Amino acid sequence: MKVENSATEVRGVAVPPPGRPGGGTGLAFLGVLAFSGTMPATVFAIRGFDPWLVAIGRAVIAGFIAILCLKAARRPLLPPRSQWPAYALISLGVVLGFPVFSSLALGLGASTAHSAVVVGLLPAATAICAVLRAGERPRPLFWAACTAGAAAITAFTLIQHQGTPSWPDLLLLCALASAAVGYTEGGRLAKHTPGWQVISYALVLSLPLTIPVTTALSFATPITLTWDAVAGFAYVSVISMFVGFIPWYAGLARGGIARAGQTQLTQPLMTIAWAWLLLGERFGVLTVVAALAVLVCVAITQRART
Repeated sequence: MKVENSATEVRGVAVPPPGRPGGGTGLAFLGVLAFSGTMPATVFAIRGFDPWLVAIGRAVIAGFIAILCLKAARRPLLPPRSQWPAYALISLGVVLGFPVFSSLALGLGASTAHSAVVVGLLPAATAICAVLRAGERPRPLFWAACTAGAAAITAFTLIQHQGTPSWPDLLLLCALASAAVGYTEGGRLAKHTPGWQVISYALVLSLPLTIPVTTALSFATPITLTWDAVAGFAYVSVISMFVGFIPWYAGLARGGIARAGQTQLTQPLMTIAWAWLLLGERFGVLTVVAALAVLVCVAITQRART
């Protein structure tokens, strides 16, 4: 009896066939769970390190982890040259853009809870990028729920600042735009390359820039080594910058970038919970209402298949 191999092989890498959308959603949620601790961890990290050092230095630590993983798996340290432009976008988006803009916003005084709700716009931005870059075509119900979630977060931001966005808000918008681009490109590549290799290649390609910048910042900025600062730096370097992307990119590839990406609408609630437990941050009813509103929207988007 002949048994056919259900895996496909692309550029010498065996890749399992795409699973059901629900499986992609589950994997994406694991990534979101890892990412939900990023902002509280960043707050801890910038208590002892300069925000620029936290943003760039995490990519160096994650980059060395990526090299070890690629070596252990006997994979090349660099992706095919034809894919370099796509990996450059990933690097600019999630290796550099999001960490820099979010760290600066938190360094300027944005609270973790507020930042989490604003970044809740990220799934909407990712869905738009998925249409433009990945050719996905979500149904009208999807867009209606996505728009409602974005509207809830926009209203929340404007109400909190009397109708005028603050500088931290503008930085957070730059952060989510950067992440949306990086997520979309990573999700596209993860359809034929394992997610851990996608983020590994993006990190390795960034090392010629991140290593010298991190070295310079280490000498030019003050450093106060405390347990909470070191723990926060370790979390954003290992979990946020590397481990979280493994299930995240796999989930985007299996479930569809636009659809699976909407699981990130649950991130504000989880981040708010971490901020309360770890940082003792207080937040008003408006913050909870806005977070719950986007949680309802994600439930609707998950019922609207792409």
